[in-house]
Amino acid sequence: MTAGLDSPAPNEREPSAQFDDLSAHLDHPATHLDEPALRAHEVVKRYGATIALDRVSLDVAQGSCVALVGESGSGKTTLLRCFNAMVRPDAGFVDVGGRPVASFDPVALRRGIGYVQQEGGLLPHWSVLRNVALVPWLRGEEDAEERARAALDRVGLPPSRFGDRWPRDLSGGQRQRVAIARALAGSPEIILLDEPFGALDAITRSELRRSFHNLRAGMGVTSLLVTHDLHEAVELADEIAVMKGGALMQVGRPEELLSAPAHGYVEELLKRAGIG
Repeated sequence: MTAGLDSPAPNEREPSAQFDDLSAHLDHPATHLDEPALRAHEVVKRYGATIALDRVSLDVAQGSCVALVGESGSGKTTLLRCFNAMVRPDAGFVDVGGRPVASFDPVALRRGIGYVQQEGGLLPHWSVLRNVALVPWLRGEEDAEERARAALDRVGLPPSRFGDRWPRDLSGGQRQRVAIARALAGSPEIILLDEPFGALDAITRSELRRSFHNLRAGMGVTSLLVTHDLHEAVELADEIAVMKGGALMQVGRPEELLSAPAHGYVEELLKRAGIG
């Protein structure tokens, strides 16, 4: 393989049966069409005396995008990571596709859900193509390279030009496109995005937002997005969930937050962002 997807050592990859069970479940993420793809109910998370999540309840409908907004320390990333078992709630429950997160093998769950970090999290000693092929390769899929090439094409990085490059040879925007391609290569039903555009310059951020919006709309993937940027949330999300101090202040469509803010903090946040 051009990008060097060598055969792994024994036990280096997760047995495919665990993923097959998860994949079959997420292919039909809910018994009823109106059941959410993601659900948190009365979720509590404490770190010592600090309450990171205070009885948070949130539903994310199938195929929709919900943005979590709020100041640093409001609990946005903590809530996001509950859905891929990187954070375990102390109380309440979290479901993916109508099934409790606690019932999944956590490694298989993470390999079945796309995840994009702020800095991309690319492996610096792997080529672009190998980075993108990571999840299908770990799952033992024979078409890992083919999936990676298709994902790179989707994000506007032709694999013939970019596949053999190293992450250090890319611009910040290109690295984030690679990170999004890696999240898409496993054909997930759900993608979690933690400040994916926050470290980019304004022009690159705007271009990448438009690209992601078009990709998400075309693929029908469910997305949960963490952002500090309320303008970004309005542009990308079907609904916005405003958080403060670990609590959920309001959830609604952008126009609903504007016309009927449920809390003084929501109104203040909109004013500070110059929206309204």
